[in-house]
Amino acid sequence: MFKKLVLTLCSLMLTFQVAANEIDKTQPYQMMKQVSEVAFARLKAEQEQIHQDPEHLKVIVDEELMPYINEKYAALKLLGPNLKGAKREDVAIFIVAFRSYLISSYAQVLTQYTDQTIEFGPETKLNPKKSITGVKVDIVDAPRPNIKLEFKLRKDKKTGEWQVFDMIAEGISLLSSKQSEWNGKLRQEGILAVAKELEGLAQQPIRFESKAQ
Repeated sequence: MFKKLVLTLCSLMLTFQVAANEIDKTQPYQMMKQVSEVAFARLKAEQEQIHQDPEHLKVIVDEELMPYINEKYAALKLLGPNLKGAKREDVAIFIVAFRSYLISSYAQVLTQYTDQTIEFGPETKLNPKKSITGVKVDIVDAPRPNIKLEFKLRKDKKTGEWQVFDMIAEGISLLSSKQSEWNGKLRQEGILAVAKELEGLAQQPIRFESKAQ
């Protein structure tokens, strides 16, 4: 289930480089819709190359997904209370490791791409006084039940551009779940220990798994 949800995030956010240059990041709802329109087209177009070299998925994620993800903000929220007293250089190392982990994780779940489609919920009116908004979508993966998601986006106050920092699936925050998973080790072993673990996970090769799951 988790892999399916992360796959959805990747599929929604992937886009051709030429299209990325034309996307207006100051309009979060339109941005998400525009990006999603080309996401599946690219995955379909590059399936042969991806199957020949699964590591190519990391390149796609790095070039096309990460510009729409605020990994720094997400990493800092994930660290939460563990930021207190932490060295700035250690936090910087963690953010870099977390970014690499995201790239590898998203690339791995993209190996499970089939032919999912999405339906967007109604557009939420933006509150100019707030820097956080959400975009709701239903993932249509027939004959399975639809998956209800909400992407949380944060606005950069300087540029006015929005980026995704979290995904809520059936009421469960992806960030909160990862925070719960790593909080114990962060508290007991420290930020650098978790960063090292993330770096190791990021270096694992991308493999196609059995579809029998």
